[in-house]
Amino acid sequence: MLGLVTLWSHLLAAALYGALAIFQLRHWNGDARNRPLVTAFATVSVWAIFLGFLDGYDMLPQLAESARNLAFLDFMYGIMREADADGSQRAVKAVYAAVAAVVGLQIAVGGIMAQFRGQPLAFEALVATSQLFGLTIAAGALILVHNLYGQAAPASRAMLKFPMLALAAMWAYDLHLYTVDYFTRGLAGDLHAMRGAVLAMIVPLFAWGLKQGTTWKIQLSRAATFQSVSLIGILGYLIVMMSASRAMELVGGDWGRAAELGIILVMTGIAIVLLPSGRARAWLRVFLAKHVFEHRYDYRREWLRFTDTIGREGRDGAPLEVRIVKALADIGGAEGGLLLLAGDNYRLSAAASWNAGTEHAACGPGAEALLRFIEAEAWVLDFDRIAGGALEAKDQRIPVPAWLAGMEHAWAGVPLIHAGKLVGLVILEHPSFRRTLDWEDIDLFRTAGIQAASYLAEARGQQALADARRFDEFNRRFAFILHDIKNLVSQLSLVTRNAERHANNPEFRADMIATLQGSVRKMNDLLVRLSPGAARLAEPPRAAAIGPIVEAVAAAKKSAHPVAISGDMALVALADAAALEQALGHLVQNAIDASEAGVPVELRVFESGGDVAIEVIDRGRGMSGEFVRSRLFQPFASTKESGFGIGAYEARTLIRAMGGRLEVESAEGEGTCFTIFLPGAATRSQINIERMRA
Repeated sequence: MLGLVTLWSHLLAAALYGALAIFQLRHWNGDARNRPLVTAFATVSVWAIFLGFLDGYDMLPQLAESARNLAFLDFMYGIMREADADGSQRAVKAVYAAVAAVVGLQIAVGGIMAQFRGQPLAFEALVATSQLFGLTIAAGALILVHNLYGQAAPASRAMLKFPMLALAAMWAYDLHLYTVDYFTRGLAGDLHAMRGAVLAMIVPLFAWGLKQGTTWKIQLSRAATFQSVSLIGILGYLIVMMSASRAMELVGGDWGRAAELGIILVMTGIAIVLLPSGRARAWLRVFLAKHVFEHRYDYRREWLRFTDTIGREGRDGAPLEVRIVKALADIGGAEGGLLLLAGDNYRLSAAASWNAGTEHAACGPGAEALLRFIEAEAWVLDFDRIAGGALEAKDQRIPVPAWLAGMEHAWAGVPLIHAGKLVGLVILEHPSFRRTLDWEDIDLFRTAGIQAASYLAEARGQQALADARRFDEFNRRFAFILHDIKNLVSQLSLVTRNAERHANNPEFRADMIATLQGSVRKMNDLLVRLSPGAARLAEPPRAAAIGPIVEAVAAAKKSAHPVAISGDMALVALADAAALEQALGHLVQNAIDASEAGVPVELRVFESGGDVAIEVIDRGRGMSGEFVRSRLFQPFASTKESGFGIGAYEARTLIRAMGGRLEVESAEGEGTCFTIFLPGAATRSQINIERMRA
């Protein structure tokens, strides 16, 4: 019964794969990648016929299986080769070559195996060898399938998925079959019998993949390549150990046990010596970069890591200077580094270090010529090329100061150049495995140094901008205070002049004392406003009665000029009372300055659309429309000869800060009306409630 199942399942598989080959031929569009695929389908069809009628270890099935493996490997290699235009996949190509070489050995063993059927010991050894080759081919091919699909472009994965699944299923079954056959001494007869059924079951996967199209593209990945090479290394170790185990089994006796113990001791010793060694791992990375990969660096990965390290700023993050050193050190695998900033006259000073053995080394003079050369040429300094206190470069001999040349662990000096000017030099220490700089190191360090310098320049610019803003804020407050001092001086001057005439009047003396006390209070407030935390001391807007504020301003100014008030003094607005009194005082003073002597300035309070409005009206000279539009609220612009041009600007700034707005109407020769609009609060009862809460 099993024989019939074996025969008919293999014949069915042969028919299906023959049909696939014919279908592919009929729809061939001239694509060179279809040729190995047609060959593979046709070979599988012939191989299935051989398996149905002959033993799996006869010559024809063995040769047909080898041809099948070569055809499918050629198909995958064609897809990979098309994407590898720059030849950067030498490691993967080596894997293809290694698997193809094993297929060649399988052909050689399969060609002579049948001649030794009469010699049981030799035939058994050849069968075991063939099983080992089959196991190796299946495992290597599975790794290549994983590599190819893992690097497929997202748009191609949907089409490539089904053929890769079919190949993975075919070689996974072979891996299982040969592993069981190898370890059970040929007791996998049922697995051999079911081979045809498995081949038939994966035909729909091939068919569906071909229906989706054959425009397959891959994106080469250094990480995927390294994974594939690593898996091949593990596979090679397993194959060697399996072969050694079978060889020791054939030898037997004390020699076999001694060899087994020796292998265990040797492998254990190698693992103990090499695995913990950072130097050994560094040597391995250098060896692979030189002999396996086309380029030392995976530039995409390095750049992503570089920008991530530079930009990783948080509450507990390292300063930018330290992050720059670490980012550059990570590129070359350096164990540490030191950042030297270039100051005036090309004098270097230590600014930051990361994991450096010579942290903040003393910097001395004498580096001007070297730094000028580095700046002009964007030169990456190779410390191994410094000899006799000088650097030989570009047919020049540039002196290197002793303190710099004598840095014990120095390996490379990466220039930080921004806008053609050297802003710093990062001294990197040697990696664990000492190696010389090559052109890839130099190019990548130079580019990364320019990028790092731009980050450093941006940080300096941000700091300078923040300092300028602080100075601007201080200057703005100082200008406001000078304006207020001018008003106080004017008020005190008026008191002084009147004192000459009314010094004996008790009422005048009382008013003078009150005025002096108010002036002292205001001057103390001005000093507080000059402090660094003045901006944070501002009161938030809250419900405030407008009437008392208006009355206080009018009372303060009435001794210098008549001021009339009218309107609803019971209105309540959301405001900073002290700031509103200051702003209103500026507007009233401007109105007084613009008015003729004896002509009163009017203050009117009323409600306007839910807001509280305060009008300051004068009948003075007025202003032109152009001045109001373009210059009125500009600092230091004034129509008065002795004016600072600050009052209106400060008043609007204070009113806006409490959520209000300031509007103005003026006509030359007729006068001006400033109107303050503040968000209205409900009633005076809210003030009482807030006072109770306070």
